[in-house]
Amino acid sequence: MLKHWNKLTLFLREPGAPLDNNITERALKRAILHRKNALFYMSEHGAHVGDLFMSLIYTCQLYDVNSFDYLTELLRHADELPSRPQQWMPWNYREAFEPTGTTTDPARG
Repeated sequence: MLKHWNKLTLFLREPGAPLDNNITERALKRAILHRKNALFYMSEHGAHVGDLFMSLIYTCQLYDVNSFDYLTELLRHADELPSRPQQWMPWNYREAFEPTGTTTDPARG
């Protein structure tokens, strides 16, 4: 360890460098858990669909969006999706069904 001390402590000389890599470990843990669960898919098509949903759910988590609400809205507006898919991403899907200048929240007016 003494031979490699300079390399092991290099991050300490970088201002603002995190002391741990918990963010990366959490992201990898999700991928590993999904891979483990994927062993139980019954078909290749089922695995593809499962991968698609897990990707959507993880993307929702990255953007602090409730994945259940997001997927529910996708089902409710399934006929609109093919014509405007770019407006139905987790980060902007609420804008797709709320008219400009109005809100569905009575508390906000």
